[in-house]
Amino acid sequence: MTPLKIVIAPDSFKESLSAAEVAENIQKGIISAIPSASIVMVPMADGGEGTVQSLVHSTGGRIIQTQVHDPLMREIISFFGILGDGSTAVIEMAAASGIELIPANERNPLETSSYGTGELIKSALGTGAQKLIIGIGGSATNDGGVGMLQALGIRFLDNNGLELGPGGGSLDKLKDIDITKMDT
Repeated sequence: MTPLKIVIAPDSFKESLSAAEVAENIQKGIISAIPSASIVMVPMADGGEGTVQSLVHSTGGRIIQTQVHDPLMREIISFFGILGDGSTAVIEMAAASGIELIPANERNPLETSSYGTGELIKSALGTGAQKLIIGIGGSATNDGGVGMLQALGIRFLDNNGLELGPGGGSLDKLKDIDITKMDT
C-alpha cells in the first residue's frame, strides 16, 4: 500500500507562530496519528510576515540583514531576500514597518511610518537587484507609502515648503511633492 502523501501549506498565525512553526506543529500531529504518512511542508505567506523566508527557501536564495527604522523610527536590524536567480530582491513590509515590531500600546497609525520599508528597498537596490517583489501585508502604518518614498529621497512638503514628518497624521498638510532628489 502506498503511504498517504500530505502537503502542509499554512500561513503564519499572526503574532503567534511563523508559517514554518505552524507547519512543524501540524506535521507532529499528523505523524502521531499516521506515522507512515509522507509529508511535504510548504510554508506559505500572503505578502506579510514570512513572505521573504518562503520565497527565499523555495528558490535557493539568501537572506541579507540590514539596519533600518521601525514604524516609530527606532533603529532595528531587519532583512530582505535575494532569490535564487541572484537578481530579484524580495522585501516584506512587515520586516521593517510591521505591526509585530511595536507593542500594542504604541500602535498609532497617525504616528507610524513606512520609512524602514524604503530603507529595505534602497539596500536591496544597493546589492544590484534588478527586480523587486514587495509584500505589503502586516503593516503597522497607513501613511500611503510616504515614509517609504521619503527614504528613497522624495520630499513631501507642506504649505511653507517644510518637509512633512513621519506618520499618517501629517498627510493632511501635504501641498507639494519634490522628486528632484529621488534615488534612481
